Amino acid sequence: MSIIKENNILYNERFPLSNKYDPDWILDNSMGINALWLTEWLCEVIELKPGMRVLDLGCGRAISSVFLAKEFGVQVWAYDLWINATDNWNRIKQQGLESKIYPIHGDARNMPFAEGFFDAIISVDSYIYFGTDDLYLNYLQSFLVPGGTLGIALPGLMKDFENGVPEHLKDFWGQDCWSWHTVDWWKKLWERTGLVDIKVADIMPEGCMMYVKWKEAQDEVGKNPWPQDTAILKKDAGEYVGFVRLVATRK
Repeated sequence: MSIIKENNILYNERFPLSNKYDPDWILDNSMGINALWLTEWLCEVIELKPGMRVLDLGCGRAISSVFLAKEFGVQVWAYDLWINATDNWNRIKQQGLESKIYPIHGDARNMPFAEGFFDAIISVDSYIYFGTDDLYLNYLQSFLVPGGTLGIALPGLMKDFENGVPEHLKDFWGQDCWSWHTVDWWKKLWERTGLVDIKVADIMPEGCMMYVKWKEAQDEVGKNPWPQDTAILKKDAGEYVGFVRLVATRK
């Protein structure tokens, strides 16, 4: 881990804990937006204590898992379908966290854990790929202890489209973006089940500009897989695109 200097392209006063991590490592291993920014934002409203068992659901390349273990001293199960567990294990070992993080390759809809095993479940920039299912919360909350915490941070809409995809977003809006929703949509999805008590349901202030800052950093080092997105997000300026955060406890 390296201390990031203030002139670093990823330096962000909003996320001081994330500033401690090597920017090249973050840029190489984030699979969407800066995973550490979203994890830090989510953890601002979740109480994590050393030794807690935490599921990092859809962890990608496990840098959010590294962040959780280092910053909060929790035990993390790094669970992902797209990334090989051995690849994540190698990243975990490089950080000296073999006794704190346990990588598992698997599907979020078919998990091998015992009911009531986790004190907390978090999902950063991945819940949109499985959590829109009307029945999924009932499945997921069974892995939490009663009173355990579920928290998600994900890209979302600041308001719904009125007449299809806005013209300025058409080159940005892929088919997988149809799983993006407003914070009110997500809140209703969870509330109607009666399974959880919602503690936080909000959006990131200036979230779209945070997205732009990330894209500009990727542009600067030639690691932006969709370079057209930078200008599109600047034009949107948060009218539609941003980030949503929900935190709830199991009843």
